[in-house]
Amino acid sequence: MSEKMVMLFKGLVENKPMRFLLRASTHYCEKDRAPAIKAALEKWVGLRKSICGSCLLTQLFASAVIKMGARAFGASSEEVREKLHDRYWVNAFTNVLTGLAEFGVHKPFVPGAPFLVVWDITYACNLRCKHCYASASQSLPDELTTEEAKQVIDELVSIGVPIIAFSGGEPLVRKDILQLCRYASRAGMYVAIATNGTLLTSRMVSALKEAGVQFLQISLDGASPKTHDSFRGIEGAFQATIEGIKRAVEAGFFVNIATTVTHYNYEEVPEIISLAEKLGVDWFMVYNFVPVGRGREIVSTDMTPDEREALLETLWSTLSHQKSKVNVLTTAPQYARVALQNQLKAESGEKIVPTHFYNPKLSDRLVKLAEFIGGCGAGRFYFAIKPNGDIHPCVFFPLKVGNALEDDIEELWLKNSVFRDLRDKDKLKGNCGKCEFRYVCGGCRARAYNYTGDYLSPDPGCIKNAELFWELRGGS
Repeated sequence: MSEKMVMLFKGLVENKPMRFLLRASTHYCEKDRAPAIKAALEKWVGLRKSICGSCLLTQLFASAVIKMGARAFGASSEEVREKLHDRYWVNAFTNVLTGLAEFGVHKPFVPGAPFLVVWDITYACNLRCKHCYASASQSLPDELTTEEAKQVIDELVSIGVPIIAFSGGEPLVRKDILQLCRYASRAGMYVAIATNGTLLTSRMVSALKEAGVQFLQISLDGASPKTHDSFRGIEGAFQATIEGIKRAVEAGFFVNIATTVTHYNYEEVPEIISLAEKLGVDWFMVYNFVPVGRGREIVSTDMTPDEREALLETLWSTLSHQKSKVNVLTTAPQYARVALQNQLKAESGEKIVPTHFYNPKLSDRLVKLAEFIGGCGAGRFYFAIKPNGDIHPCVFFPLKVGNALEDDIEELWLKNSVFRDLRDKDKLKGNCGKCEFRYVCGGCRARAYNYTGDYLSPDPGCIKNAELFWELRGGS
C-alpha cells in the first residue's frame, strides 16, 4: 500500500464538500426505512430491488468512495462488494462510512458508532470466580427491566451498532435473556453471548439458536478440573463447561474458548489450545488479566512482563506455523507488536497482523492498514454497558462516561472527552507514547487505568514497561 495513496484518499475524504456529502448520506430515509447510506449499499450489492431517488444518488457517491478507499488501501471494490452480500457487513460498512464522515481518515480508525457493544446484562452468577471483573454473585443487583433493555437495543440499532454481546455475571441466569437476544437479532444485530458454559444444557442451546444467537464465548481457565475449578470457585465447573462447549459446537454456533491468564495458568495455555482443537471450536482467545473487581484481590497473580512476552511468543508461534486449526487471538494488544517484530525479517508476502477481533492476513502493500485497525479498542471500536445502564469504555474499565437510558448514546460516542482521549494514540504517556507500534498496539488502557488511575499511562504488562511493573509491585 502506498502512503501516497492513503494521503490522497485522506485529502479527498476530508475536504469540506466531501465531508458535507458524507454527513448528508447518513440521514435516515423514511421512504426506504433505513439510513440512506445503508439503503444505498444494499442496492449496490443487490440486497434491495429499488430505493428512492435521494438514496440512489447516495449509492453513486458511496460506491465511488468505496472504490477510492479500496484503491488507497490496496484492495479491490469487488472484494468489498462480495463482503456486502452479508447484512452484518452492510451494517459494518455503513459504520465505516459514517466514521469517515465524522472523524475523517483517523489513525487508528474510528467508526461512526461502535462495532461492538458488550453488555453486562446482569451481575448475578452461579459461579464465584477469583478473577471476576464484575464481582458477580448469586444476588441480583440493580439492572434494567426488559422494556428498558429493549429501549437501549433500539437506540443501538438506530445509530448503527452491528454487534451486541451479552455478558455478565452469567447472562443465562437472567430470565428474559432469550427474549432480549431474539429482539436484538430480529432488529438486524449479530448477537453473541459470553458465558461460563455450565448452563448450556441441550434445551438452552436449542433455545439460544432459535433466539438468533450466533456466537458463544465460553470461559475455560485450565486444561484440567484442578486448574479451572480453582479459578471458578465451584467443584465440577470444568466438566459442566466441557459438556456445554460440546453441545454448542454440535449445534453449529461459532464457538470461542476464552482463557484469562495469570502467573498460575499461563504455562497451561498450549494444553488448553490442544483441548480447544479436540473440542472443535473456532477460536481460542487469551484474555488479559486486569486487576478490577475481585481481580484486585489477586493482583499478585498477574503475569510479569517477561511471562507475558513469552506467552505472546508462544501464541504467535502457534498461529504463524499453523500448529492448530483453531484461530489464536488475545485481548493483549502487544500481540500485534510481537507478530510484526517476528515478521520483519521474513521475505515479502502475506503478513498476519493480530487485532482484538481477528487475525487478518495482509500483503506487504496492505500492512500499513494495521495502523488503522489495530490496537486497544476501548472507546474506539467498542464500549460496555453495565446492568444499570452505565456506559464504560470497556468491561474492565470502571470509569463511567454516561448512562444508556439517561444520555444520548450517539452524542456520547461522537463527543465524549474520555473516548476522544482513548482514540488519540499520540496522547499516550511514557514508553507507550513513544513506541513505534503505538498505532497497532498502544497498550491495554484498562490495565493502565486500574494499575495507575491514569488511562493514558503506560501499560505495565508490556516488556517495554517492565521497570514500571516492578515499581508498582514495590520492587518485589
